[in-house]
Amino acid sequence: MLLVGMLDSPYVRRAAITGTLLGIDFEHRSVSVFRHMDAFRALNPLIKAPTLITDGGTVICESLLITQHFEDVAGRSLRPLERGARMRDLALTGIAIVAADKAVSVEYERKRPEAQRYAPWQERIVTQLHIALDLLDAAALRGELTAGPELLPCDIAAAIAWGFCRFVIPDVVPEERWPALAAQARACEALEVFKAWPIDRE
Repeated sequence: MLLVGMLDSPYVRRAAITGTLLGIDFEHRSVSVFRHMDAFRALNPLIKAPTLITDGGTVICESLLITQHFEDVAGRSLRPLERGARMRDLALTGIAIVAADKAVSVEYERKRPEAQRYAPWQERIVTQLHIALDLLDAAALRGELTAGPELLPCDIAAAIAWGFCRFVIPDVVPEERWPALAAQARACEALEVFKAWPIDRE
């Protein structure tokens, strides 16, 4: 299998770390949807990262669906089996994905020419991002987000979302405002599986 996309994407990184933890054998190719559009288009005409090309040639995009395929191949999931814990994991994973989504939106808005920026929209997405981080920080403080010993999808998603925020928009997400989440993310980043898939600083 081939996983395509830059590791500066929280979606690509989450898929890579999850696949590794599930014991999936895959190759990774760093291809940018911006700088290498033609190369990416040749692999997936949608130019969507991450993209997974299965051994049979099927092209799958969207990180959650790629993760689902990895689980199907592995015959197991990183999610807990107990219903309450599983629901909590789903809820926190969703919040972490929202945090990553809004961080991406903030960064994309900054790329617009000043005259094309709409302040109320910028304020809205920053507020949504901060609320998501508030919720994740509270969960980390309660011990619902950890760095193992067995990582859950919510642990992975939260740490990656925080790392992405600090990488692209550190001025919008000061570390001292969310200390519990920052500590959880640092602990995750110290793990070998995270070190194997560092944020791409190309």
